[in-house]
Amino acid sequence: MKQYLDLCHRIIDEGVWVENERTGKRCLTVINADLMYRVDRNEFPLITTRKSFWKGAIAEMLGYLRGYDNAADFRKLGAKTWDANANENSAWLNNSHRKGVDDMGRVYGVQGRAWSKPDGGSIDQLKKIVDNLSKGIDDRGEILSFYNPGEFHMGCLRPCMHTHNFSLLDDTLYLNSFQRSCDVPLGLNFNQVQVFALLALIAQITGKKAGTAYHKIVNAHIYEDQLDLMQNVQLKREPMPSPQLHINPDIKSLHDIETWVTMDDFEVTGYEHHEAIKYPFSV
Repeated sequence: MKQYLDLCHRIIDEGVWVENERTGKRCLTVINADLMYRVDRNEFPLITTRKSFWKGAIAEMLGYLRGYDNAADFRKLGAKTWDANANENSAWLNNSHRKGVDDMGRVYGVQGRAWSKPDGGSIDQLKKIVDNLSKGIDDRGEILSFYNPGEFHMGCLRPCMHTHNFSLLDDTLYLNSFQRSCDVPLGLNFNQVQVFALLALIAQITGKKAGTAYHKIVNAHIYEDQLDLMQNVQLKREPMPSPQLHINPDIKSLHDIETWVTMDDFEVTGYEHHEAIKYPFSV
């Protein structure tokens, strides 16, 4: 919680107002923020100064790992996060690549599981990573990237959290995750949960110990219609101890993740929190 609160204070104290063309709103913005999560200690980074709904974050991550490109599939897992971007984004609604209701296009997990090759076919980045790590191999390029500028026009949204770089030292797995843009009041805890859970889950299916996850954010911001709630409500509250995340130990392979894993296979214990805050969401 301390690093989250420190970032919020830093944005308020040092941030610069920037006009955001996509949303039509101003953002109070700082450049570069580094956070770290002790997955080895199971210090689950769930915000305690407001109630945070962690299940949607992990459900969305599962959809990425499965390569989903349709908001309906995410909803079945328990994530409604793509409904607006798939169906209420005016630029995407008028895009010739859109296949219909709930279609997201070639975003996030599609790139991770089926990156198009110029000479035909595709690359399954995630399978390569899991296969290598399971064999104890780290080629210094165990990288899962969703950022494909050549296909931005074929999706409803450029990825915010765009790259996950895994590293293996002996039998301990580490993760460096990179995010180009972050809505700190609303989106950051979602992203924190995903970085933590991704390392924990990949370590489990590859038979490795989970180490530390490092999370770099380039553009960290608070929207102008969120600032009052952050300053006068959330930052006035005292943080509580970190909860713990428990993953079903029967999840042992990428095939398991692809076929039968649901949100019933994840549990959070010891979560004490203040009441929820309804921050405005910008599409």
